[in-house]
Amino acid sequence: MADVFVSYARPDEPQAKRVADALRDQGFSVWRDDELPAHRAYADVIQERLNASRAVVVLWSQEAAKSQWVRAEADAARRAGTIVQATLNGTIPPMPFNQVQCADLTGWHGEEKASGWRKLIASVAELTGAAGNAEQPSQPRKRSVCVLPFVNMSGDAEQEYFSDGISEDITTDLSRVSSLSVIARNTAFTFKGRAADVCEIASKLSVSHVLEGSVRKAGGRVRITAQLIDGLTGDHLWAERFDRELTDIFAIQDEISHSIVDALKLKLLPEEKEAIEKRGTSSPEAYDLYLMARQYWASGNDGARRDQIIMRLCRSAIEVDPDYARAWALMALTQAWMRFRDEQVEDAGMEAAERALELDPALPEPYCVKAGHFARQGQFEQANKEIATALALDPESWEANREAGIITIRQRRLKEALRLLEKAASLMETDYRSPSLMMSCGLGLDDESVARRAAQMTVERAERALEHDPANAAALSYGAGGLAYLGQTERAAEWIRRAALIDPDNIVMKYNLSCSAVGIDEFEMALEFLGPFMAKANSYQVQLAENDPDLDKLRSDVRFKELLAAAKKRLELRRPS
Repeated sequence: MADVFVSYARPDEPQAKRVADALRDQGFSVWRDDELPAHRAYADVIQERLNASRAVVVLWSQEAAKSQWVRAEADAARRAGTIVQATLNGTIPPMPFNQVQCADLTGWHGEEKASGWRKLIASVAELTGAAGNAEQPSQPRKRSVCVLPFVNMSGDAEQEYFSDGISEDITTDLSRVSSLSVIARNTAFTFKGRAADVCEIASKLSVSHVLEGSVRKAGGRVRITAQLIDGLTGDHLWAERFDRELTDIFAIQDEISHSIVDALKLKLLPEEKEAIEKRGTSSPEAYDLYLMARQYWASGNDGARRDQIIMRLCRSAIEVDPDYARAWALMALTQAWMRFRDEQVEDAGMEAAERALELDPALPEPYCVKAGHFARQGQFEQANKEIATALALDPESWEANREAGIITIRQRRLKEALRLLEKAASLMETDYRSPSLMMSCGLGLDDESVARRAAQMTVERAERALEHDPANAAALSYGAGGLAYLGQTERAAEWIRRAALIDPDNIVMKYNLSCSAVGIDEFEMALEFLGPFMAKANSYQVQLAENDPDLDKLRSDVRFKELLAAAKKRLELRRPS
């Protein structure tokens, strides 16, 4: 007798044959009614085969839902606990079968890696107790998980920072478990706001499990729901709802992480348990302020207003908890960027960076600040040492990879810079600066494919940023460079004009706009932006202009040479004797 019975409506016979043949290819013994013997009654054979089968695959369609034979076979399998359901065209199984999981084979033509097929075959294998042949899909030896961005259910878009922060921290916690492979935050966040099938996501990312959830924050309370889902079957392995005071936020995160470890039957080493429970602060208020500041930092809108907001939030967090190292580190990063933009800013973040390292020497961000400081002084050997330390501490740090790429590109080590910037861009979906710099590397290396790919990424990310904030001048300025390379001259010129009007006093932006203007061969416009930039540029910025491939078309222009020489002379006169 066959282990697997295939039930279907007559109009669906081609699809039923495809399913049966694919099951046989996987090593299963399969029966469908094309094998009816000529000497026996139809109903007797059907009943016999149904009773003997360990798994009954019911293929639903509109015709199958109307068929009394299919419904009777499905009901017998449901009562026996052997039913495995699949929809051939999106048809929802009729009652009461709609209460049972159903694989989706819509548009399926035999692809072994299709999520619906993997879901079906996993259920068949479990029911039959057979492994099929050696090629049958199976759970990976090492458990793997994707933490999807938790949905903000607060009814207030301003609370998005909190749900994103929770998702990111749970991802970080789980990544500390050596026996668990965790998909990077940036990859998971590409699914944000998209209605996607969990099994499809698991198949696409080649993970065994998916964690999804939601966050509702109101007043002093927070409600978090979380579900751990089997990526092959779509079944829930664990689900919980936490309705607590906001002061319990750290305990909730710990419970979620430990529950996932338990559900996956993983062993948590003592040092891993300690790392998961280490939050850096015991104050939910300081944590909330930090998450808010972090969201502004990740937005990429690097104008003075953004930096002032981050500074206020970090200072508030530190007032609540003076020993919060992550808040000190983010303050240091912001101060360093403010110094890069405006030489009149005295604090380059070094003091805050040292304080952060005093509290937590394992943080990579403060080393980025120190690396940037040494690079601005032209001390690249020391800068390279600091950034190497940051990358060793956390190879997955967006800040470390981005700063390493920037420092390396300033040394004209373009191939190495490209690798680092590609990594940075892969770690933060809102980062349009890294792909913009990748485009510069492609230009410098005379690699059109790299430059074009980076330009497309820059424009796509800038467009997404502008959807959220049409006044994001930074997105306009970087995006204009991508548009210029892609030959969209008119649109690039429009973005340049808009950025200049929105943030006319941003010196760094003037530099970016000059690079974009060069990209559309508007050399007069480029020099107009470079004039005020060079008049205020610090030594690091002048060094940038000397080495940036984006400005190569201007290097033979006498006016560019004069601007560069005047800036160097100004800096030389200011240098103490």
